[in-house]
Amino acid sequence: MPLKTYRYAVCGGGNLVLDVVLYYVFFHFVFQKQDLDLKIVTLSSHVASLFFVYPITFLSGFGLNKYIAFPDSTLKTPIQFSRYFMVSVSGILVSYVAIKFFVDLLHFYPTPSRILTIVLSVGYSYFLQNKYTFK
Repeated sequence: MPLKTYRYAVCGGGNLVLDVVLYYVFFHFVFQKQDLDLKIVTLSSHVASLFFVYPITFLSGFGLNKYIAFPDSTLKTPIQFSRYFMVSVSGILVSYVAIKFFVDLLHFYPTPSRILTIVLSVGYSYFLQNKYTFK
């Protein structure tokens, strides 16, 4: 296994654990499995948890990728950040669709559904981060 792939896997695995733990905490304790009424729109607790955890794991993921997984990248930090943001936003959209599918259509439990959505997006993210964001 190439060192870059190993570093990405370790960083991604750490960020994955952080994501799942935070998702569980937000779903069970912050939102207490209740819908979040924002007056404009009401978010189900599993979707609200997804969107509230996102900024935390976005920033931790960027830092881990920039300084550990892809430290040899010659791109300037603002370019890396904007590219990482674009890839990450597409990833959160994929996660949103997948979590709605697993929880609302298939009636899976939210936390395992979140884990499934992460598994689905790992290869997608690695390819884009490696070939686009931190090339």
